[in-house]
Amino acid sequence: MMQRALSSFPLSASQQSKLALAGFETAGDLKGMRIADISSELGVTPSEALEIVRVVTGGQGDGTDTATPPLHAGQSVLALLQEEESRGSIVTFCAKLDEMLGGGLPLGKITEVCGAPGLGKTQLSFQLCVDACIPEAFGGVTGEAVYIDTEGSFVVQRLAEIAQAAKQHIDGLAEASDDPEMWRLASEFTLDHILSRIHCYRSHSYLDLVAIMNVLPEFIKAHPQVKLVVIDSIAAHFRHGFECMSLRNRILGGLSQSLIIIATRFKLAVLLTNQMTTRVNHKFGKPAQLVPALGDSWGHSCTLRVILNWNGSRRFASLVKSPSLKEDVVSYQITRSGVRDVDPSLGNSDALNVASSQGDVSSHLEDLDNDDVTQLDEPWEEEEEERLNMVSTSVVPSGHMLDGIRRSKRPCLSPPSEQ
Repeated sequence: MMQRALSSFPLSASQQSKLALAGFETAGDLKGMRIADISSELGVTPSEALEIVRVVTGGQGDGTDTATPPLHAGQSVLALLQEEESRGSIVTFCAKLDEMLGGGLPLGKITEVCGAPGLGKTQLSFQLCVDACIPEAFGGVTGEAVYIDTEGSFVVQRLAEIAQAAKQHIDGLAEASDDPEMWRLASEFTLDHILSRIHCYRSHSYLDLVAIMNVLPEFIKAHPQVKLVVIDSIAAHFRHGFECMSLRNRILGGLSQSLIIIATRFKLAVLLTNQMTTRVNHKFGKPAQLVPALGDSWGHSCTLRVILNWNGSRRFASLVKSPSLKEDVVSYQITRSGVRDVDPSLGNSDALNVASSQGDVSSHLEDLDNDDVTQLDEPWEEEEEERLNMVSTSVVPSGHMLDGIRRSKRPCLSPPSEQ
C-alpha cells in the first residue's frame, strides 16, 4: 500500500500535478506528515490537504471504506449478551473504581472521564495504558494501547514509573504462585515490554486529530492486540478558535461516529478525557455549574461518563451515566505507583457530600485556571447548540457489565492501597 503510486489514486488533475511538483510519488511519501505540512508543501488549503490524505489512506482509492463495518445479518439478543459478557475489561488498580465500572474499563465501549485540572485524568490514562498490557493469567487482557495526546501532557518518565510499579506487582503475584507459566509470563513482563506496546500520537490541531482517526483503523489491523485507545483530551482542539459552530459540531459528530465504530468493530475500550467548563445561565436565574465541556450533545457520544471531583483534599469519582450500572461515588488517590484505593480506614463517608455538591461551582473555581474555564453566559448558546444538534453531516470519512463470578477470577490483581 505504501509503495502504491499516487498517480493511481482518484485525485484531481490539479492535485496530481501539485503532488508531482512537490516531489511526492508514492503513498509512503505522505506517511507521518502533518496536515499543516502537506498543506504548506502543496500550496493548498488544509481542507484540500485533508481530502488528499483521506483518498490516499482512507480507502477511497480502492473503493473500500476502512471506517464503515460490513453489513452483517442480525444477531439474537442471547448472542449479543454472550458476546458482551465475554469481552472483559481493563482494570484500573483501584478496586472501588473497578467495582463502580462493573469490573474495570469495558471493552467495546466509550468511557469519558471529566474533571478539573489536577484530579488525575492523565494519570488514570497512563495507568490504563499500562494495565492493558498485563497478561490474561494475571487478570489483564494481554493487549496494546494507543495514546493520542492533544495537550502535550504525555510524560514518558511518569508512564515508565507507573509501568515499573505494575511490573513489581506482577512479580509479587508470580512469586506467590506455584505455577511455572505465571513465572515465565512475569519474567517477560519487563519495563521495555510494556513501553513497546504503548503507541503514542501527538495531535497539534483538530486536522491532525481527524487525520489520526482516519488512519487508526489500518493501524489497529496491523496491531490486532490493541485493546485501548485513549484521547487526552477530546476537548483540547474544540474549545476555542471555531467561528463556525456548525463546522465544529459536524467534526465532533464525525469523530464520535468513528470512535463508536472502532470500539465495536475491534472490540476495544476507548477512553476520552474531557475538561470542565462553567455554565452560567442568567436567563433562568440558576446558579453557575461546572459541567463537562463540548456541550450536552457531546454527552451522548460516550457509553459511560465519570466525573472526578475534589472534596477537601480527597478525590472522588462519580459515575453519572451508564446504561447498565447504578450511579455511584467512590474515592481514589494518585500515588507514585499510579491510581490506587484510598486507605480503608478513611472510609467513604464523604461520598454523599460529593454527590450533592456536584453542581456547585463555587467550591471548585479556585482549582481552575482561566484557560480551563469558559463562561457560557450568552443567551443564544443553548438554543444554538440545540439547533446544531440536528446537523448530522460528518467531515470524517468512514475510514458490560461483569457479574460477581467473573470478577472473582482476578481478585488479586488490584494492589493494596497506599498511603
